[in-house]
Amino acid sequence: MTAPLHLTWPNCLNVRDLGGLPTSDGRHIGSGALIRSDNLSRLTEAGVQAVREASVSRIIDVRTPAECDGDPSPFASEPLYRNMPLYNADDPYDPTQSIDQQYVAMLDLHPELFAAAVGAIADAPGGGVVVHCHAGKDRAGTVVALALSLAGVPTECVAADYAVLDDRMRDHFDEQLLLIDDPTERSHVAESFTARPETMLAALKHLEDRYGGVEPYLRHGGLSDNQANALRARLIERRT
Repeated sequence: MTAPLHLTWPNCLNVRDLGGLPTSDGRHIGSGALIRSDNLSRLTEAGVQAVREASVSRIIDVRTPAECDGDPSPFASEPLYRNMPLYNADDPYDPTQSIDQQYVAMLDLHPELFAAAVGAIADAPGGGVVVHCHAGKDRAGTVVALALSLAGVPTECVAADYAVLDDRMRDHFDEQLLLIDDPTERSHVAESFTARPETMLAALKHLEDRYGGVEPYLRHGGLSDNQANALRARLIERRT
């Protein structure tokens, strides 16, 4: 198995090609088919060129409109770009919830938004698809986890992959924590920066318990048969 590859897109901090992850039928996710990233507004001119050289046909930005206005993507005016936020500005938010509880609440509140994001991967023109949020961990990580699960990547592999962060992003998180003087706030923010396999396992178990699994959940949100089949066809490496 080829391990998913950290990519160098200056100055992004957390870019990974998910190619090489195994599927339950003995195949693999194809190289360059699905890429998880942090905020593309960090990109230098060389970084923008690296994205173009990666044959990317669609960029799915799951940040909020306010985030996009404040930190616009260099691709925002191009046909390949889609802004597809996963929650609304007036959605309820409970800061006392753990990360896995926040994921579950977000998934339950807007299955239609998650299904639309996964559908946008399936419907993209030929080429690679980038899914990104701000850090490339929570929102992008959840959409990618759903897509990989639908493609047949075993749950344990999905959760293990979710938990991988580039060392550049870990260093960035450490730098951000040094700016916080209040120990209680620092502890809360440090927890929000974590990426543990158990977090994604809990979210996926919730989808299994409540909806019957990832595919029934996405179909509940509006994903069609054609989109489910198209996603598998584009992500899974063909047998030779």
